[in-house]
Amino acid sequence: MTTTAVTVDLAARPVRDLNAALHAPDPAPRWRVVNPAGAHNVAVGVDAPVAVQIDGPVGYYCAGMNQRADVLVRGNAGTGLAENIMSGSVRITGSASQSVAASGCGGLVVVDGDTGARCGIALRGADVVVGGSVGHMSAFMAQAGRIVVCGDAGHSLGDSIYEARLYVRGAVASLGTDCVEKPMLGEHLAELAGLLTWAGRDEDPAAFRRYGSARRLYHFDSANHTAY
Repeated sequence: MTTTAVTVDLAARPVRDLNAALHAPDPAPRWRVVNPAGAHNVAVGVDAPVAVQIDGPVGYYCAGMNQRADVLVRGNAGTGLAENIMSGSVRITGSASQSVAASGCGGLVVVDGDTGARCGIALRGADVVVGGSVGHMSAFMAQAGRIVVCGDAGHSLGDSIYEARLYVRGAVASLGTDCVEKPMLGEHLAELAGLLTWAGRDEDPAAFRRYGSARRLYHFDSANHTAY
């Protein structure tokens, strides 16, 4: 039995009403949001296994702190898309501004277009797949999780990275401190293939290169004790 989506028109109702309905104890399973017109904080803090389709561009922090929901934005997104995502999925059919999935702990974030600077900053376990390119300082201090870039990466990729895994298909402008290219072994090809399939993409995993931590920065070195 198909459940009709609940439609919320943000030209007629404030975002606060939408979020309150999504935060209700037993929200409807399917939602459609129309006329977002770049509104901020759309569908933030959702903690239910619901599907939310947003028809149009959104502003800052769309789908922030998402848990269990599947959010689809048919358009572009502003700063902080899926910030601190815990689980579920967030997908953008357009491009997104800076700090996509910042501090994300779990779940999947897919941007079909490009992202701005600091994509995946302080990532803590979420997976991010970008169909286009990412801006400078992406994966800065990324602790865990995976970031897949099907296009190019800007300067200082992976600066001060911990144990996140980065896969880039295109050119990398420069690597950040303690980030190095690493071998693509069979396990990494299989992992990447799974991520691409999960994100609905068909790129060849063999066309990507892998980057990660050289593990020099976060270990104490007694020879450099005066620097601490």
